[in-house]
Amino acid sequence: MSAPKDLRYSSDHEWVKTEDGKARIGITHFAQSELGDIVFVELPQVGDEIKAGEPFGSVESVKTVSELYAPISGTVVEVNAELDDSPEFVNESPYETAWMIVIEPSDASEIDGLLTDEAYNKLIQE
Repeated sequence: MSAPKDLRYSSDHEWVKTEDGKARIGITHFAQSELGDIVFVELPQVGDEIKAGEPFGSVESVKTVSELYAPISGTVVEVNAELDDSPEFVNESPYETAWMIVIEPSDASEIDGLLTDEAYNKLIQE
């Protein structure tokens, strides 16, 4: 269950992939496996501002409801609407199909403060 090398990670188990000046965000394989079967995903709207370290949505599993914490700050420019009808994608494909939002970062340097794949793998093995 190792984390992909091309992503950055928060200690709250969100991942960030930078592409063309934007940041795609989702939850990690480790997070979805701890939550169990995901039955509902609540995400912000396009145009919403999110702030690093603060909740931007939630996921509901058969076990619990967990808040999603923004790994970096920015403006939401895209939301994965497929998760409304198919929340199970979070369990099936957390790094590809089940990305949650795309933001335009307000401070791209925040990405440098996130964990590398090596640091994140070490965190989840503790």
